[in-house]
Amino acid sequence: MSATDTVRGNKTAILTILSGDQRLILNKVYEQKLLTQREYNNLSNINREDVEGHVTALVDKMLNKGEETCKDFLNLLQTDDDLKATYPQMKDILNKTCFLPEPIQATCSGNSDVPSQQSSLQYKLDSQPVGLCVIINNENFTDGSAREGTDKDARNLAEVFSWLRFRVLMCKDQTKDQMDRTLKCFASLGDVSQLQEFNVEEWSGSGFIDLQEAPKHGDAFICCVLSHGSRGVVSGIDKKPLHVKEITRAFKATDDSALTGKPKVFLIQACQGCRIQSGVLLPDLQADESDSIFILEDADFIVAFATVEDYKAMRHIINGSWFIQSVCQQLKELCPRGEDIKDILLQVNDEVSQKEGSCEGVAVKQMPEVRFTLRKKLVLSPHHN
Repeated sequence: MSATDTVRGNKTAILTILSGDQRLILNKVYEQKLLTQREYNNLSNINREDVEGHVTALVDKMLNKGEETCKDFLNLLQTDDDLKATYPQMKDILNKTCFLPEPIQATCSGNSDVPSQQSSLQYKLDSQPVGLCVIINNENFTDGSAREGTDKDARNLAEVFSWLRFRVLMCKDQTKDQMDRTLKCFASLGDVSQLQEFNVEEWSGSGFIDLQEAPKHGDAFICCVLSHGSRGVVSGIDKKPLHVKEITRAFKATDDSALTGKPKVFLIQACQGCRIQSGVLLPDLQADESDSIFILEDADFIVAFATVEDYKAMRHIINGSWFIQSVCQQLKELCPRGEDIKDILLQVNDEVSQKEGSCEGVAVKQMPEVRFTLRKKLVLSPHHN
């Protein structure tokens, strides 16, 4: 059954369920660019007395836009955490229908012993799990300030990377010294008992729980740092700076490292300065601010910064940061298609660069930056159902 037929055939039930919070679904559909600004404004201001009338207009708009929009609409209902929590009954309608892209699987014919050029240019990710994804999530600072919205980023990262077959661990609210020691401990995994000091938590599929067993490295490593920062550095909750160069240096290739020759991905959600890139107004944004001639000298690294040097990185106090939310969305959409991580982050750059907002009354935009020394393609694949 096509997506259009699915929406049309279940329209009455969909209208009833979505009427429970018509404003939420309207905003979500707009955020996913299924509506233009004009269409969103028109739907927000239509003269309907009943809530279901507003939802009917929205669903009719999805149907009128055709098959691809209906498919994206159903994908949104199936994957968005807020929608799944708000409309749990929707699962009964959609559980027999899945319009998420299927993971690409390799096929071969014959018994050739010669590896293909494609496989030789791609990192092997055969371990189960693929590797560790470590999230440093700094929300509450010692000066009393808080990075509101960062838990949304951490949760989305955990969901996406667990879906991509990583074991996800998180350390919350760390000082500069704790961040340094935590990451060095993860780099070597020599004395994992040290991790108890840092209150490491593990993603369970629905939330973070106490660490279940000692972590082990696999065929890849992901590190996500969510904090304030400035040029070339990220801040601990004590506002002391830790150079990004020091973070990656802990993971450089050595004879003893379990990660030598394996891809290491670093996602840095933090300001890289105090300047603001110009744009037009949207409310409810904060800046993740608190030196970088930063050149990666070792192989197999990719470091993605939320913003270029000297500029602030934007974070919505409810919806999370522009950069991390875009990373999660692009990974969901493009990993099942077999896209390389560099190409995915290129899409993130494009998407974030088109966002517009305001911070403290000043119009803002944002341009992420990616630096890498990867030698091969890095293709992350989701769980096969």
